[in-house]
Amino acid sequence: MMLGTRDTAKLKDFVAQHRGAQTGSFADAAKFGEAVVLAVKGGVALEALKAAGAANLSGKPVIDATNPIADAPPENGVLKFFTDINQSLMERLQSAFPDAHFVKAFNSVGNARMIDPQYKAGKPTMFICGNDDKAKATVAGICEQFGWDVADMGKAEAARAIEPLCMLWCILGFTKNEWTHAFKLLHVG
Repeated sequence: MMLGTRDTAKLKDFVAQHRGAQTGSFADAAKFGEAVVLAVKGGVALEALKAAGAANLSGKPVIDATNPIADAPPENGVLKFFTDINQSLMERLQSAFPDAHFVKAFNSVGNARMIDPQYKAGKPTMFICGNDDKAKATVAGICEQFGWDVADMGKAEAARAIEPLCMLWCILGFTKNEWTHAFKLLHVG
């Protein structure tokens, strides 16, 4: 595992605590990985990808855990986005890096529950989408290995619906200080 950062010194303790972990530039990490995780503030996602380098992302699954959260306070617990209903942040990123295989995932759950989420009601659902079926299969496998049921919602346009799940997830956090919940898709029949 390699973490990309602008400042490797600030991750010194993380590397010391996790056997095999390494740090490097965004370009180093993107080149190193078979799959890449984009987990930065939405407003700097494009900048981070540029630093990673298009050639280093080409042909690789890019797990997009970002959200287009605006630099504005929530209203009654509801976040503001800098995108609109007709274009997601993931679509913008996919357009800017057409040879990378973006898959939206892990954008509507807290980091404490991303791996081995334990709920009495059973496995929560990770909603994913993306244009490349092979990349989605890779990400679905990771999600399942981490303990999630997976619901493939289709192509990149579905991120327009998945990204706002972050808004819904955060309402309980901001209004009730509840940050441990997850979503579950129920099927009839």
